[in-house]
Amino acid sequence: MCMEHSSSPAFILTDAPHKSTKSDPRKTATIDIISGNEPTTSTLPLSRATNTTMADIQSKSLLYFKGFLFLMLGAAAAGLLLAERPSIKVAALLALSIWAFARTYYFAFYVIEHYIDSEFKFSGLGSLVSYLLRRGRSVSREFAPDQSMTKKPAAMPHPPAAEPSADRSAHALQKKVFQGGQPGPNLLITGGVHGDEFEAVAALHRLIRRFRPSDPQQRLIKGSLTLVPVVNESAYWRGDRTGEDQLDLARTCPGREDGVETERVAFALSELIQSADFFIDLHSGGTTMAVVPMTGYTLHANADVREQQRRMASAFNLPVVWGASANLEGRSLSVARDANTPAIYAEFMGSGLCDSAGVAAYEEGCLNVMAMLGMLERELPASRVQHVVEDPRPGAGHMQVCNPSPVSGFFTPNVNLGDEIQAGDLLGVVADLLGEQQTPALADQSGLVLVLRTFSRVLKGDCLGVILES
Repeated sequence: MCMEHSSSPAFILTDAPHKSTKSDPRKTATIDIISGNEPTTSTLPLSRATNTTMADIQSKSLLYFKGFLFLMLGAAAAGLLLAERPSIKVAALLALSIWAFARTYYFAFYVIEHYIDSEFKFSGLGSLVSYLLRRGRSVSREFAPDQSMTKKPAAMPHPPAAEPSADRSAHALQKKVFQGGQPGPNLLITGGVHGDEFEAVAALHRLIRRFRPSDPQQRLIKGSLTLVPVVNESAYWRGDRTGEDQLDLARTCPGREDGVETERVAFALSELIQSADFFIDLHSGGTTMAVVPMTGYTLHANADVREQQRRMASAFNLPVVWGASANLEGRSLSVARDANTPAIYAEFMGSGLCDSAGVAAYEEGCLNVMAMLGMLERELPASRVQHVVEDPRPGAGHMQVCNPSPVSGFFTPNVNLGDEIQAGDLLGVVADLLGEQQTPALADQSGLVLVLRTFSRVLKGDCLGVILES
């Protein structure tokens, strides 16, 4: 059950940007939060770590030397082979095999994580073999003829009777559709793309109750509204970002009608997006991260679509608006991009909670966008947007690859969400299980701490935070 935690901190939505305080010689940053009913200010020093023990090679010279040794080893081995059988054919086959193995290694450490499954973190060929075996077992279970597709998740031995069957048709996402009295735009709003993000689910439940047919005062003036509180039901019942097949729905679109479960859900979601005139996708930081309340959109090549997305993001009225690269694939917004459907996404806190302030902000934000589109009569509130950033660089907006953890261990942040920091400032430290060996994690960029890891257990390569560069 999702509980709305009214006592959890939430950002004050004010018109003026927050001010930072400074002390010599270390920089400090402040952010206003709400705890109960009284606003407080949290100040945290940002400093570099000292007297730490490094688990990995940190010297650039040693790293270059290590790479040079690998190059010399390969060159020596190739030279010995050619000396034994000097021919053009052997040289060509040797060059082809080196190229093919290099591409395979590139696929292992980069392509899988960035284009197939962002949850995979490469830590050697052993990790690749383990991942492929695990993935193979998931796919085998998906297609096994004697496997029940309605198996209940282990974490919930007695789920509600309304739990859906996993072999639900790809076209049967559970949704509510409301029609206005006059023709108008078709707005699609989704939540639960990841199964551990709850503010969106609660907010869409509120909207469903608001527009129920029994209340004539809340009916739409024009257009149609489609609400899908939980897109990824398999992930929701697991209480995890992904479903049983371990595929990230937000990296799987447009999916396949005849694919594994997540691919079928991605296909159904993509069809809904392609049929919509406008699209809002609601998220949060899940169980591992917290995110400054924000809306985002792609910097669409079509100027009209891009401008409509800016207007939607501004009307949603959260403190941060972020326009980012349009070249990221597999997302719900990449489907909207290809369909020329104006679309935005939203983020609000996370850490596995269902923040009541986030639920209210999401409900209000959706109503604001509907009013902007002329679907209902509503006076738009004063703007609470504090930061607007557009970053067209390729890959901008891919949060999971930012500020990766240098080692596995226990992460302790040294900054607060919303702080302003500089590149090289201490983002946090990662300790071993005894707490004796502490490795510093330094910020890669300068700007606003937009996302911060709140789940202490961390694996090497996991995202520790996202810095919004202004």
